Amino acid sequence: MPEVKKLSDGIFEVVKDKKQLATKNLEPGKTVYGEKLIPVEGIEYRTWDPRRSKLGAMVLKKFNIPLKEDSKVLYLGAASGTTVSHVSDIVSEGEVYAVEFAPRSMRDLIGLASRRKNIHPILADAGKPDSYSHLVEPIDVIFQDVAQPNQAEIAARNAVRFLKKDGYLLLSIKARSIDTAANPKEVFKEEIRKLEQAFEPRFEILNAKDLKPYHEDHLGVLAKLR
Repeated sequence: MPEVKKLSDGIFEVVKDKKQLATKNLEPGKTVYGEKLIPVEGIEYRTWDPRRSKLGAMVLKKFNIPLKEDSKVLYLGAASGTTVSHVSDIVSEGEVYAVEFAPRSMRDLIGLASRRKNIHPILADAGKPDSYSHLVEPIDVIFQDVAQPNQAEIAARNAVRFLKKDGYLLLSIKARSIDTAANPKEVFKEEIRKLEQAFEPRFEILNAKDLKPYHEDHLGVLAKLR
């Protein structure tokens, strides 16, 4: 019988031959991206590949993941919904507002949302929150994973518009999307400075870690509003 260990609300480690990150499947019997389904004592868990998910990597890097069963989440850079689906599992009684700019990815996301009623796909540019402000309610957690050069600014724009005063920002900073030639450590340092000082609202950085070996040249950040 596989062993299950709770890591945080809605996030688990399932041991079957090896340790695997997992969430409880909101759609028993169905996969999203070819992940394994592992039943344990009447509950079906979906394995979560940290190499395909910045948030999954942040879990294994021991970040405090401030997601609860009823959290309302704004997910910026939703792509086809791989990680969105795991967030949907975690916030089973909450909502996930999933913003994605690419129409091809949005088709997959809409298909996922047709089966999971807590996912709300939004075709928009994450850098222009005014364009979707009528669709999103006040938010407990923003998760951002975008490949744009102004990543700290995008986080700030969305936080001032949507994030509750006691809310959190989870951010994956992609160094190569900001500057392909610069040392990633210098890029990370500057983006952290911007989050702390450059915009309103300003953020307090609670944790920041390189996401190697799961993702090269990526920094995971947990922050809250000052």
